[in-house]
Amino acid sequence: MRSRNLLVIFASLAAFFGYVPAARAQGIIVPIVCDIRPCRPPRPPIPRPIPLPNVLPVRSIKIDTKIEGQVATTHVEQVFRNDTPHTLEGTYFFPIPETASVIEFSIWENGKKLVGEVRTREEARRIYDEIVRRQRDPGLLEYAGKDLFQASIFPIPGNSDKKLELKYSQILKAESGTVAYKYPLGTGRNLWRNTGVAERTISGMPKQTFGTVSGRIEIVGRQALRNIYSPSHKVEVANKGERTAVVSFETSDNDADLQLFYGLSNEDFGLSLLTHREPGKDGYFLLMLSPRDDVSERELVNKDIVFVLDTSGSMADEGKMEKAKNALLFGIRTLRDGDRFNIVSFAGEERLMEKGLVAADASGKRRGEEFVKKLTPTGGTNINDSLVASLKQFDKSDRPKMLVFMTDGNPTVGVTDAEKIIANLKAAKNKDVDVRMFPFGFGYDVNTALLDRIGTENSGISDYVQPKEDLEVKVSNFFSRVSSPVLSDIELDLGDLQPELVYPRKITDLFKGMQIAMIGRYKNSADLKNIAILLRGKTGREARSFSFDGLDFPERNDNNDFLPRLWASRRVGWLIEEIRRNGETKELRDEVTDLGTRYGIVTPYTSYLATDGSVANAPRDSQRQLNIARSAPAKAAAVSGADAVTMSVQQNAMKENFSIAEDKKKDARERILVDNSASNQFVAGKNFFNQGNGWVDADLSAGSRLPETRVQFASDAYFDLIAREPELGKFFALGEEVAVVWKGRIYRVTK
Repeated sequence: MRSRNLLVIFASLAAFFGYVPAARAQGIIVPIVCDIRPCRPPRPPIPRPIPLPNVLPVRSIKIDTKIEGQVATTHVEQVFRNDTPHTLEGTYFFPIPETASVIEFSIWENGKKLVGEVRTREEARRIYDEIVRRQRDPGLLEYAGKDLFQASIFPIPGNSDKKLELKYSQILKAESGTVAYKYPLGTGRNLWRNTGVAERTISGMPKQTFGTVSGRIEIVGRQALRNIYSPSHKVEVANKGERTAVVSFETSDNDADLQLFYGLSNEDFGLSLLTHREPGKDGYFLLMLSPRDDVSERELVNKDIVFVLDTSGSMADEGKMEKAKNALLFGIRTLRDGDRFNIVSFAGEERLMEKGLVAADASGKRRGEEFVKKLTPTGGTNINDSLVASLKQFDKSDRPKMLVFMTDGNPTVGVTDAEKIIANLKAAKNKDVDVRMFPFGFGYDVNTALLDRIGTENSGISDYVQPKEDLEVKVSNFFSRVSSPVLSDIELDLGDLQPELVYPRKITDLFKGMQIAMIGRYKNSADLKNIAILLRGKTGREARSFSFDGLDFPERNDNNDFLPRLWASRRVGWLIEEIRRNGETKELRDEVTDLGTRYGIVTPYTSYLATDGSVANAPRDSQRQLNIARSAPAKAAAVSGADAVTMSVQQNAMKENFSIAEDKKKDARERILVDNSASNQFVAGKNFFNQGNGWVDADLSAGSRLPETRVQFASDAYFDLIAREPELGKFFALGEEVAVVWKGRIYRVTK
C-alpha cells in the first residue's frame, strides 16, 4: 500500500517540475543538518563528521532513454559514495524537466530495491533553500530558480556506495522541426572545483570526484531521423533503418549537460534549425542538412577521383608506407562501378597508373590494387610535378572531381618554393574543371601552410595524421565518407534572413551518410516566422532545388546557449587561417584574442589561459595581455613541426566539424576549448577569469560605465536577488566573490 500511495504522490508532483534550460547539476545528495528539520526519530545519536560534507561524490551514472515520437522515458541509475566513516542521512534533489511525470523512484539497500520517501513541492523548495543558506556554499546555487524533486535518504553507511534509481517521462519540445533532449550532468561541479571545497579537509573524506557517465538513447521516429547531433558529448550513432537510431556515449571527464538534437523528415533532404538570441544582440543559427539514408544506387552521383601518394624514402619510417598502401587499397575498394579513377605515385618524379581515368569496374579495381601493392619508398619529394600531372587526368565532365593528396614531407625535389607550387597549381587548373583537393599530411615534417592552402583554395580541406594516430584508419574513414556523392555544387538561399559571418564560407558536395552544419549570425530587427530556405545543387548534369518551409528566426530565444561559442570557434578558425595565409595584422590579432578570451577558446594568442592562472588574472584589455598576444604569433607562423600541425588541426576542426564537447585529455594538441580550471571557468555562455579570490566575467572591461548592483554573499539581499533573477544563480555558484555582466548591468557579489 505504501508503494502505491507514493506513486500517486509522484504523479501529483509533475505539475510543478520546472524545465531546466541550462542545468549544470544532476541529482545530488546533501547530508541533512538536523536543526533544519528533525532527523527521523527514534534512533540513537549518530556521530557526524565536522564539518559535514557539502554533497556526496558521484561514483557513476547510467542513463537509459527511449524516445518514441517526442515522448522520452528516461531511466537513470546513480551511485553515490560516502567516503566518511560515519552513517549519514541525506536529502536527494533532482531537477525534472517540464511536463515530466515521475514513474518510479527507488533506493537500494543491502541488495534490495526499496521505495524512497518524497516531499511536496513547497517543502522540497523550502528545505533546499534553507540548506543553501545554512551551508553558505555558492556551489549549491546550482539549483537556484529550479523546481525540484526531493527525497529523504537514510541510512547512508560509512565507506559505502548508495545506489538510487529514477525513471520519468517527458514530452520533448521541437523548434523549427528539430527535437531537443537534455539530461543534466555535472554533479555539484562548482562545489569541488571553484569554491575551495576541494582544498578543505573533511574528516577522512577525499576531494569529490566525478565518476563514469554512460548513456544509451534509443530514438524511434514517426518520420525518418535526420541530423542527429550532440554539441556536448562525443556520441556514437547506430542507425537501424530510417526511423530508428541508438545513440551511445561514455565519459569520465565531461560533466557538461548532455544535449541531443535530431530532425524528422521523409523528404530527400532533411534540414534542422537551431537558434539563440539574447535581447538587443545579434542572433545565432545552426543549420544542419543531410540526405535520407536509403538513397538508391541510381540517385548517387558517379565521381572522378585521383589518388596521389608520396613514395619518397621517408615513407619507410614507422611503417607509414604499408599503412598508406592499405588505406589506398580500401579507397579503391569503396569505388562504385560508375566511378572513374587513377593513381599517381611520386618521389623524385611522378608515376601514373594509367594515362587518363579508368573505370572503377572489377578490371579497373584489380589494376589499381596491383599498382598499389608494388609501390616502394625511395627518393625525394616532388610535390609540384605530382600535383600538376594529377590535374591533367581530369576532363570536362559534369561529375564531381576529387584529388586526394597524401605526403609525409616538405618538397625537396623540383620546385620547392611553396608560393611557386601554388602558382603552378593555379596555372595547371582548367577553368572549366572544378577539382576538390583533399591534402593529407603524415607526421610533423609536412609544410602545413602549403597543404592548408591547397585544400582551402580548391574547395577541400587539409587533414593531418599525427604520429600517435593510426594513418590507415584515419584515411580509410575519409574514403568511406566521400564514397557516395548525392548532391554537388550546393547553394543555400536564406530568403529574408539577414545573415553575416556564416561558416563554412562555401559548401560544395553532400555525401550519403553525412551531414553539413552551417553556423552564422543574423541581424533581423524583428521575429522571422515561417520563412522558407531554398537548397540548390546538381545531381550529375541535372539541376535540382528543394524548399524548406516553416522555419523561425526569433528576436529572442534563450535556448541553445552553446551556439555563440560554437560560432566563435568557427570564426577563430577562419581568422587563424587568414593570418597564416596572408600575414598578421593588428585587427585580425585583436579579434582572435578577444574571441578566444571571451569564449575560452585556445588560440595562438590565448592558449596561455589553459595553464597560466597568473596571466588569466589580467583584464582582457590590459597592456600585459596585449604584450603576451604580441609574443605568441611565432607559433602561428610556423609551417612545419608539431606546433604547425597542431595549429592546422585546430583551425580545421574549428572551421568544419567542431563540437563543443570539451576534450580534457592532457595532450594540448587535441584540445580546442580551455578546460575549466583554477583560473578559468565557462558557465552558461560566459567565460570567467579568477582575479585574486574572485571570478570576473570576460565581458567586463576596465572602465565599464554600466549600472552596477552590489550584494554581500549569503545576505538576505543576495538571496532576494537570486529569487528575482534566477539566471544569476548559475553565475553566483562560482564562488563568494563574482562579477558578471547580465542584461546590461554589472552584478557584483562581495564578501
